[in-house]
Amino acid sequence: MRFTCALKTVAIGVALTASGLAYAQGGGGGGEDVKKAEAAARAQENAKSLDTNLKPQLPPATVPADPQNIWDLDLSSGGRVRIQLRPDIAPTHVERIKELTRQGFYNGLKFHRVIPGFMAQGGDPKGDGTGGSTLPDLKAEFNPMPHLRGTVSMARAQSEDSANSQFFIVLLPRMQLDKKYTVFGRVIEGIQYVDAIAQGEPPANPTVILQASIESDGKPPVTAPVAPAPAAPSILPATPGQ
Repeated sequence: MRFTCALKTVAIGVALTASGLAYAQGGGGGGEDVKKAEAAARAQENAKSLDTNLKPQLPPATVPADPQNIWDLDLSSGGRVRIQLRPDIAPTHVERIKELTRQGFYNGLKFHRVIPGFMAQGGDPKGDGTGGSTLPDLKAEFNPMPHLRGTVSMARAQSEDSANSQFFIVLLPRMQLDKKYTVFGRVIEGIQYVDAIAQGEPPANPTVILQASIESDGKPPVTAPVAPAPAAPSILPATPGQ
């Protein structure tokens, strides 16, 4: 801040010096010339400052991986999905995800609405798209981040401020959703397990979140139990008389 003020002072001083020189050479009217030069210098600096303030300040496309802001979803579709949370663009939504995750809220919930080429939606304890947690709904935190493949955004009802616990993972870019839903993260590893989520509205055999965790909590991955192989049919001849 001091550096900026110093620059402004120098700029005004230069303008005043130039005006004083012109006055000394031309004679007369120096006071008015000095005032005009000072006003012009200030107007120029104000214009530069205004132009800078009006330029949109976009958040970075990516941020360094921080275990405290990595959301791990262990899916029954085969593995762990690592999601980079973005508290810099959606702080209250990220805090909600962390709170519900540490309560064990998401464990065992299904992806109840999965549209090919669009998105996979989960986080509803009712499993039909009408449920949520007992916590209050969240005020929207719409931001400039685009809905690209792997983007994780909060689902909501008609009201902009109705997001609660449901979320969706974008399968292919859907820019028409930008600034209409709150983006709070993006998949950084395990997108193949997202692609394997069972499709349908609802799916016949929905994919389940076996465990949701925050990576800094150090919970090991959970995998789906392997179904036992069916017993081989007997090839022994039937006992006579049976």
